[in-house]
Amino acid sequence: MTTIKLETRIAAPAMRVFLLSLSIDLHMDSTAQTHERAIAGVTHGLIGPGESVTWQGRHFGVMLQHTSLITRCDPPFCFEDVMTKGMFKSFKHRHTFATELGMTVMRDTLMFRAPLGPIGLLAERFVLRSYLERFLEERNRLLKHTAESDEWRSYLPEEK
Repeated sequence: MTTIKLETRIAAPAMRVFLLSLSIDLHMDSTAQTHERAIAGVTHGLIGPGESVTWQGRHFGVMLQHTSLITRCDPPFCFEDVMTKGMFKSFKHRHTFATELGMTVMRDTLMFRAPLGPIGLLAERFVLRSYLERFLEERNRLLKHTAESDEWRSYLPEEK
């Protein structure tokens, strides 16, 4: 299993960052390069505990689908999504949020395993790890920019 860990410091309240992280619309805006769209389950607004979303997007030149279920949700501290259907053998993404020195520290821990045994292991190490890390970094850049500006208002009608 491969694990990616990222940390993003954001000058915005933890609850705002937490809710933006659950925004289907923000996620779609952050994945414009792959034309990722929510096509089933929760397709707009905020996703919550026990809810799922099916994403469809172009990755590696192929249109792929990935269904995730929110299996844990403890606002504004953490939530976890787990793949229930898709191309990976396993895929779990833990999102945690902490306030440190007046900033929200958002931590992503993504654990995944590719299918196809030894071939999948090679793909994890030499292709998927860097690809998914860049994918998350791009998402986090937009989330940070949105949370730190007034743009968050277009995703969250009122601050919680």
